[in-house]
Amino acid sequence: MDAEAPARIRAWLEARREAMAALLLDLVEAESPTLEPESQRVPQGLLADRLQALGLHTRLVPGRVAGGALLARPDRAGRAGPAQLLIGHSDTVWPRGSVREMPPHVTDGRLYGPGAFDMKGGLVEIVFALEALRELGLPPAVPPCVLVTSDEEIGSPESFRLIRRLARCADRAFVLEPALGPAGRLKTARKGHGQFRLEVRGRAAHAGLEPEKGASAILELSHQVQRLFALNDPERGITVNVGTIDGGLRPNVVAPAGFATVDVRILNAADAPRVEAALHGLTASTPGTTLHIEGKIERLPMERTPGNRRLWQRARSAAYELGLEIDEGTSGGGSDGNITSLFCPTLDGLGPVGDGAHAMHENVVLESLPERAALLALLILSPPMTTRRDGATRAAAAEAPVAAPGTATPRLLGRGGPDGPGPESTSG
Repeated sequence: MDAEAPARIRAWLEARREAMAALLLDLVEAESPTLEPESQRVPQGLLADRLQALGLHTRLVPGRVAGGALLARPDRAGRAGPAQLLIGHSDTVWPRGSVREMPPHVTDGRLYGPGAFDMKGGLVEIVFALEALRELGLPPAVPPCVLVTSDEEIGSPESFRLIRRLARCADRAFVLEPALGPAGRLKTARKGHGQFRLEVRGRAAHAGLEPEKGASAILELSHQVQRLFALNDPERGITVNVGTIDGGLRPNVVAPAGFATVDVRILNAADAPRVEAALHGLTASTPGTTLHIEGKIERLPMERTPGNRRLWQRARSAAYELGLEIDEGTSGGGSDGNITSLFCPTLDGLGPVGDGAHAMHENVVLESLPERAALLALLILSPPMTTRRDGATRAAAAEAPVAAPGTATPRLLGRGGPDGPGPESTSG
């Protein structure tokens, strides 16, 4: 890469800020809620057209619950080594019709609208970063492979296996989820996540005539809720939250049943067995009641592995060359980066700066689009991270056919290795 490349890339992208905003507006107006598969066709079509114009071969890997995944990569002649993954998602949490309540518009340099920040702005960056490299005659040494899923907002149950397959063969992965905070920090760590359900069974009785013959499931549940909150360990990044509780029949009946759902997040994969054991080790203490617990840590954390640290250092160097200041941070929510990080160096949060993910004021700072796209473009241009021998092995694996998702929801990587238990969690 020549010394003038960073300045040329940034200037090319800055000159196309309005075009970037226009594509983002088109994508936002193409509403695409996760569980309406047909809604994905318009944003997938918009992206496929731009990627095909770059010489990439696109295909739609079909889904059953969601709208499938758009996969774009070079022809076979351009797959001499492992690819670099550029990952995003076209699905949003917003139901169709949301554009009537929160119409897309630009105010004070920000583009507002459902899905703008999470994460259609990142999809715009992918397109324009690749267009900049092509127009400026700067071919990357590592071929790009673009994956746009449509089920990330429900934990990637269908695209998980495809992501895992591609990550195993990849030199590195760049995840275009939105930046962290107003300073635009990159996400170099993410918490893992699990959901648990508690069911308490007691014995019904008339609350006024013979309460002594009953055994209150709600009383027992109240004890368990306190024990669950006691498992929080802020110093280790462990959060345990009882999000919903339910139970009982009527005010004058001793409750025969009670239920609670629990959200658990961990910062270190090593804590997963201990936290799971603590939850499953809970026992009933109220006479006449029983306790049943189900659930597990479904998505392991994205940790600051040596490979991830190397990629972060490259990002710092690239930002310096562009005259940008960046920092790193930890996200409490999960993304597809939690999956790729288990197999290849991963950098997340490369999407635009903005605010209001999943909120009515969701927006993107438009001036951040060319800046972040320029950073992505320089990272795409960086040399391979794998050795030639490793690259040959990964490239051979990458040539195997990509299968459509199955009907069963996959379980995410557990402590037993890459084929162990897997994801069904929601992102954040």
